[in-house]
Amino acid sequence: MSNAKAVSDSTFDADVLKSEKTILVDFWAEWCGPCRAVAPILDQIAAEHGDKIEIVKLNVDDNPQTAMKYQITSIPALKVYQGGEVVKTIIGAKPKAALEADLAAFI
Repeated sequence: MSNAKAVSDSTFDADVLKSEKTILVDFWAEWCGPCRAVAPILDQIAAEHGDKIEIVKLNVDDNPQTAMKYQITSIPALKVYQGGEVVKTIIGAKPKAALEADLAAFI
């Protein structure tokens, strides 16, 4: 479905919070249509800007602890992490140009 690396409740700390890189986490679920719509756009952004930002996915159904911790109430929810902190939140599916505009500070 997507080229993005999957993270989980058990790997989130190491893969996201302790990463030296800027990480965008795509909080999604299998049943979510807008999540499926945004996945290929995120793959394109990852391919074009992978040197500056790493994109990973977290399935909220399979990983409720992390979803609850970050108060994910609607998906897709995209959160950008730097140094273990959320520095940007984007809610909902958007076209590529809008996502790139939202992420301009990081890419």
